[in-house]
Amino acid sequence: MLAGLLVLSTHVPLGREVLRRGIIFIDLAIAQIAGLGVIAAYGMGWEVGGWQVQVVAAGSAVTGAILLHWLENNWHESLEALIGVIFILAASTGILLLANNPHGGEHLRELLTGQILWVDIHHLIPVAVIYSVLLALWFSLRSRGGSLLFYVIFALAVTASVQLVGVYLVFTSLIVPALATRHIGSQTKAILLAYLVGAFGYLLGLLVSAMTDLPSGAIIVWALVVSALLFKLVT
Repeated sequence: MLAGLLVLSTHVPLGREVLRRGIIFIDLAIAQIAGLGVIAAYGMGWEVGGWQVQVVAAGSAVTGAILLHWLENNWHESLEALIGVIFILAASTGILLLANNPHGGEHLRELLTGQILWVDIHHLIPVAVIYSVLLALWFSLRSRGGSLLFYVIFALAVTASVQLVGVYLVFTSLIVPALATRHIGSQTKAILLAYLVGAFGYLLGLLVSAMTDLPSGAIIVWALVVSALLFKLVT
């Protein structure tokens, strides 16, 4: 549950910005690029969760973010389509890199759905520090930092999140709570309510997963959508 709340801390405000910019699938593309970096690091034999893996994943994501920033400036009218192309290329490359890996299927499943039940405090502390820095930068500089600042902060936040909860939950945590509260005029109120929608979704998903013994990541994705629908029904 703590991992989910930690992910929501950055993904709710960043998700609102994604909706405002109309680049819905950027998180899938960046998450997949970060995941591609993780897969490449595994292929080099580096320790899972080691600092080398983090550096490669972050470097891959930031490189992807800079590319997307360039595309926004030069191919803005086709940006969403290009984001989709980048996503599918990164996903296909990941499959190719894992093709001859005996544990490739397991690595790919972990990348997509995460291992939220196995995250402990030793994983959360460094991510909490990174998120604190990124949130401070975002809220203090967003009005004058421009698109590049957003892309870089977004890339670093998503890199950390993918390794906690997987690509699917990263996308859902970014888009669904922000979408559910998009109609609320007050930004502060909208963000707080989006946090509540997300927190309830994670709690509901974990409870259902525990009762049914089904994969937590996939169940939480559904639970977040249910939470958002319930919120829309009562507001």
